[in-house]
Amino acid sequence: MPLAVQVGATMICPHGGQVSIIPTNMRVTAGGQPLAVLADTFLVAGCAQTGTPPGPCVKVQWLVPAARVTIGGQPAILQSSTGLCLTASAVPAGPPSVIVTQLRVQGQ
Repeated sequence: MPLAVQVGATMICPHGGQVSIIPTNMRVTAGGQPLAVLADTFLVAGCAQTGTPPGPCVKVQWLVPAARVTIGGQPAILQSSTGLCLTASAVPAGPPSVIVTQLRVQGQ
């Protein structure tokens, strides 16, 4: 089973930018950090993609979150969830990668 993503997980855009999570869920945690849900904000900083357009990645939009795990009524984000990194003009720039996450909570 895939692992659930928590706020302190290491995620990157396809160009090496760091993804940070602004959580909406503060009640369900793993290792003291809130687990990520679909309603959270996922911001990208330090994307190396240049050019105008499309420009650097600025956020992540999740397309396929957990099918069976919800937290506060919102689907959880799992290491296997499918998403897209988007530029400031909402141009898709590729999928994010979850590099490191907590090791205890799993879901589908």
